[in-house]
Amino acid sequence: MPTFHSATLLGDLQRDVNNLLAAADRYLATQSHEILLQQPAPGSWSAIQCLEHLNGYGRYYLPAIDESFRKFLAGNRAVPENFRSGWLGHYFTQSMAPRADGGLKMKMQSPKNHRPSPTLDAAQIMDEFHAQQEWMLSLLQAAKRVDIGSIRIPTTLSKLVALKAGDTFRFLIAHSQRHMLQAIRSVEKVRGGDAAAVTLQYLSEPVR
Repeated sequence: MPTFHSATLLGDLQRDVNNLLAAADRYLATQSHEILLQQPAPGSWSAIQCLEHLNGYGRYYLPAIDESFRKFLAGNRAVPENFRSGWLGHYFTQSMAPRADGGLKMKMQSPKNHRPSPTLDAAQIMDEFHAQQEWMLSLLQAAKRVDIGSIRIPTTLSKLVALKAGDTFRFLIAHSQRHMLQAIRSVEKVRGGDAAAVTLQYLSEPVR
């Protein structure tokens, strides 16, 4: 399994989250709520459904990470310089992350309890998404003072299945990148535009 310099990894992940916020501002916040809520095809998610799906995971993982970090910091323990990914966390991340061209390595079906309703409040979902990403940035900053290899975060699959905190970050952000692409494509399809072209534009954007 790969080994990362922890500070470098966390900095890269912060950049990725800033890019997600920039994408939401540029490609989604500029659209009408009608477009954001419209499904591009029967059975396909609207842009807001994509964000609500991400928000649902954030409601579980962000408080769990926060609590685990507080417990670690209360113990005043040493922080290693490097982080070694676990095999399961690395597999989840690699399976979830989009390829460099925006394609998907593996198609997945979301669990029933994480499939968003088609009837949603677009403004509320957008606001929550931004708030969660800002919280993620603060947790990534706090992570520089904890051992992201020894802290384990139970997954939504089962409390018996836990990932290292470093892998939890990697997986969650890869998951967000995957569904941000889906949201951007959804908007472009609804608008009758070129989803492939806007995908390439998004992928070539500078850091926020």
